[in-house]
Amino acid sequence: MSYPGYPPTGYPAFPGYPPAGQESSFPPPGQYSYPSGFPPVGGGAYPPTPSSGYPGAGGYPGAGGYPAPGGYPSAPQPGGAPSYPGGQGFGAPPSGAGFSGYPQAPSQSYGGGPSQVPLPGGFPGGPMPPQYPGGQAPYPSQPASMTQGTQGTIQPAANFDAMRDAEILRKAMKGFGTDEQAIVDVVANRSNDQRQKIKAAFKTMYGKDLIKDLKSELSGNMEELILALFMPPTYYDAWSLQNAMKGVGTQERVLIEILCTRTNQEIREIVRCYQSEFGRDLEKDIRSDTSGHFERLLVSMCQGNRDENQNVNHQLAQEDAQRLYQAGEGKLGTDESCFNMILATRSFPQLKATMEAYCRMANRDLLSSVGREFSGSVESGLKTILQCALNRPAFFAERLYHSMKGAGTDDSTLVRIVVTRSEIDLVQIKQMFSQMYQKTLSKRIASDTSGDYRRLLLAIVGQ
Repeated sequence: MSYPGYPPTGYPAFPGYPPAGQESSFPPPGQYSYPSGFPPVGGGAYPPTPSSGYPGAGGYPGAGGYPAPGGYPSAPQPGGAPSYPGGQGFGAPPSGAGFSGYPQAPSQSYGGGPSQVPLPGGFPGGPMPPQYPGGQAPYPSQPASMTQGTQGTIQPAANFDAMRDAEILRKAMKGFGTDEQAIVDVVANRSNDQRQKIKAAFKTMYGKDLIKDLKSELSGNMEELILALFMPPTYYDAWSLQNAMKGVGTQERVLIEILCTRTNQEIREIVRCYQSEFGRDLEKDIRSDTSGHFERLLVSMCQGNRDENQNVNHQLAQEDAQRLYQAGEGKLGTDESCFNMILATRSFPQLKATMEAYCRMANRDLLSSVGREFSGSVESGLKTILQCALNRPAFFAERLYHSMKGAGTDDSTLVRIVVTRSEIDLVQIKQMFSQMYQKTLSKRIASDTSGDYRRLLLAIVGQ
């Protein structure tokens, strides 16, 4: 499918920006700085995406495992993702009794820490139960091999020459037909920063806009994937959020996936980009498109103020576990603000310790308690935070699985996760996907996609 008019005449700040008749709603060109080559040329650079992954990826004490009763709430069905302006489609366990599909996480310590977190008095001692009531296997915890740092499947190309790559792309699109393989070979083997430099070199050499040329040569999912790869990471996240709240309806899954998983610095950059590029306040848009406890959770997330100290306070973990129990399972009704306060402010390693303390105290896991006390989007948001505290790659692996499960494919989610994680932790996501579903991610993608779109996805994901 094509995306006519996206953006009205190319990316923001290209010729034709702002769209005719909408000048008052767009910031002046050049207000938001991009890496060299992304309009406006000569702007500053985004902070680089951390290569070591998100905080909380390593050095945790062993979890002992948590169940994910009923699995994740299902992913949005195909066709439900937010659309490109003028077009549709963008955004948008181990074997154990009673819980098939999730492999059991191996018993081991994490980051050299103890496999059990000693907790001060008041909690039942002893080892964590290998299974929880109901015979459910725990949510997979992150293997020790993944706690030593994360890795993307795309690395900056050695001996990079932006002008040579621009010439290759020009030849691939010149004349009759398009050499899609040449485009795949360049795009899938360059970092995002290098792609920005290719765009600048292309315009300097040929006086033409690379994105416009690519859009004229490509269509459908292949076009969507190429456009996503050429957007700077912060702009892509801000753009996805804007489209998730644009028009009738809101794509809550996209809001959760981005705002509940990014680092403080990334969220603050997204908020600034959203304002400068779309002339809108992200928090105000969230307030107008959501409501109730889900609105409050997302507003908390877009502050970018989560504690990122990697040290764990076990006394605080015990106190927080007691508070959460008394706010939910231990009373009639639910004190939602208590859950919001703890899950929105504590670091991911601290939340992991809190989940362990909660399990010892309540003899059930916090994820299942959230499922009993909440419903709808706020339940999904709270669970996403807890799942990322336990095992971030497993969260994204499950999102990818649900994007390809059943009839049809949710291509927007597939594209968004593959692109945004390709330089961060896609190697670990692939490992968790194989562990959780006994099939490699590349084989699943190959069976659910086709043509040049499949070829480019597989080139990014690798075997």
